[in-house]
Amino acid sequence: MIAHETLARYSDWAFESAFAVLVLALVLLVAEYATHRADRVAERELVTAGGPPAGTQVPGRVDGPPARTLSERLGNMGRALVVVVAALQVASIVLRGLSTERFPLGNMYEFVSMACTAAVLFGLVALRRPAYRIMWVYLLVPVLILMFLAATVLYADAAPVVPALRSFWLPIHVTIICIGSGIFLVSGVASLLFLLRIRFPQDAEGSGVFGRIAQRLPDAQTLDRLAYRTTIIAFPLFGAGIILGAIWAEAAWGRFWGWDPKETVSFITWVVYAAYLHARATSGWRNTRAAWINVAGFVAMLFNLFIINMVVSGLHSYAGLT
Repeated sequence: MIAHETLARYSDWAFESAFAVLVLALVLLVAEYATHRADRVAERELVTAGGPPAGTQVPGRVDGPPARTLSERLGNMGRALVVVVAALQVASIVLRGLSTERFPLGNMYEFVSMACTAAVLFGLVALRRPAYRIMWVYLLVPVLILMFLAATVLYADAAPVVPALRSFWLPIHVTIICIGSGIFLVSGVASLLFLLRIRFPQDAEGSGVFGRIAQRLPDAQTLDRLAYRTTIIAFPLFGAGIILGAIWAEAAWGRFWGWDPKETVSFITWVVYAAYLHARATSGWRNTRAAWINVAGFVAMLFNLFIINMVVSGLHSYAGLT
């Protein structure tokens, strides 16, 4: 028992460390966002004053590799810290599982922790291209909020799960749903940024705060492609999770589907994402209309996670909250 309590404490420390490092990473990435404009202005002033543009070779002079700007250095440090965050998140999940001797997906704290980990790990793959790197600022903000809620409102002590969850279906069904939800988070952020980019398509001088934010984003088509390709990955995962959940329900409750609130809203969320994929492939709906459907799917997923689990009672009321 003492060993289990120690592992549980280490798991909490790893989660808290991940949160602290995430805050630092976000500060560095926001600083990268802010200093990029200053670096660009300084480069223009150098060219106006008669100096050669950055990267321009002067005959008779051998130049080394161009020096990295302050913005690039801050961004590289921030993204390096994101890797540390991912490692700490994985360590927290593993230690939680070892401390409870079960798969660590028995309550909302563990579910949100797993979904945030999936979002960060998927982001390390999907946002590795230089054109996407600036999007880390916007992905880490909802991850930070979710981790804060998990550590405060949703936190539950490491303990055995209720008998209904003591099944080999738990790691299969819930893990797939967690991964799909984490990937949908990336897709929802991409669609929201796409809508912002559509609203401010040009260099947003004098267009207010949102215009200044939009000027560093990738172009609208790039954001739209990212949202679409990300949803293509998450959609079958989420659908498979629903189907596997129905199989588990038949084994546990003797029926595949009972229109429990969790089942119903999960199905509605899946239908909304199916509508998004259909709209994205339909002429006349490919731009803002399809993006709004994708955002609606993301909102439905959050509603299913928080409102259904915490407010509505049903057979899936295993939030672990008191």
